[in-house]
Amino acid sequence: MERRSFIAHTGIAGILAAGTAPVFAQAGEVKWRLASSFPKSLDTIFGGAVTISERVASATNNKFQIQTFAGGEIVPPFGVVDAVQNATIECTHTAPYYFFGKDPTFAFGCAIPFGMNDRQQNAWMYHGGGRQLYNDFLKDYNIISFAAGNTGCQMGGWFRKEIKTVDDLKGLKFRVGGTGGLPLQKLGVVPQQIPGGDIYPALEKGTIDAAEWVGPYDDEKLGFYKVAKFYYYPGWWEGGPELDLFVNIKAYNDLPKEYQSILQAACHEANVDMMAKYDALNPAALKRLIAGGVKLQPFSNDIMAACYKATQEVYEGIAEKNAKFKKIYEPWKAFKGDQIEWFSVAENHFDNFQIAAQRLERRKK
Repeated sequence: MERRSFIAHTGIAGILAAGTAPVFAQAGEVKWRLASSFPKSLDTIFGGAVTISERVASATNNKFQIQTFAGGEIVPPFGVVDAVQNATIECTHTAPYYFFGKDPTFAFGCAIPFGMNDRQQNAWMYHGGGRQLYNDFLKDYNIISFAAGNTGCQMGGWFRKEIKTVDDLKGLKFRVGGTGGLPLQKLGVVPQQIPGGDIYPALEKGTIDAAEWVGPYDDEKLGFYKVAKFYYYPGWWEGGPELDLFVNIKAYNDLPKEYQSILQAACHEANVDMMAKYDALNPAALKRLIAGGVKLQPFSNDIMAACYKATQEVYEGIAEKNAKFKKIYEPWKAFKGDQIEWFSVAENHFDNFQIAAQRLERRKK
């Protein structure tokens, strides 16, 4: 009798009574190592790797185990792509835009300035052709990727002084992730790539003038408010940055099909759970920061407009010279345009009305 037919007729109880083990129990033991790009102190973003590890273990009766290591424990935070490519480790949980220096195309697996929000990014990757295009690019690095987290739109960062005009950006040493530094460079900023665990000492010592990480919950944990009081928003370079699980292709192909499916499901769970966790924890953290004297301020419209203009110039320029980038950029740009129009119809109108109504109610009290 075929396995599917057997299960359909006997059910789980019949399988257990007959002593027939589920398929995953018949597969051999697999042990992987995962190097994260993040410190363990950040339970949210490092927690994505933990979620994946725990889920694959529980779903396979501990036969598929992924040991997780924080950034720097076995591989430097920015060395994880090389480690996966060379099969030093089987996988990494990381922000793909960290590796735009290798090729700007890496950033599409995370975020590029004035890109999509988290829901739009999911739509693009899951149902808009984005994942196939991105994995085609990653083949040259012996890597296959899966969405495994998102932070939502991030904050614009912590500044020692007020940033009122575009001229205030000139000469500013700013820790900023990924490709966000490229348009800022055109406006006079000196971008710095620094791993999460090393940002605070750099900001404290004055090695940098400003820094961004994620948002209130993580930023509070990292203590930036102790050395910089001006907290700006939004992080226009990270509208919906995706975290990915990068897996060595051979290691993935060597997995039993059942384990491949379980790994994909675990990544999907991590993708949803991380965003939900940030949304649940950020509001209270922001209230605490403001109560502690942090000055919450938006970037001015002039600064936003200048950054937007510089961004378009940067990416049109890259697309002219980089065929791999252009192959993703063109359909990505068209998809994003449709998403913006769609969100403007219902979602944004609904959100904007609720914001106005709530603030009116508060003023009346």
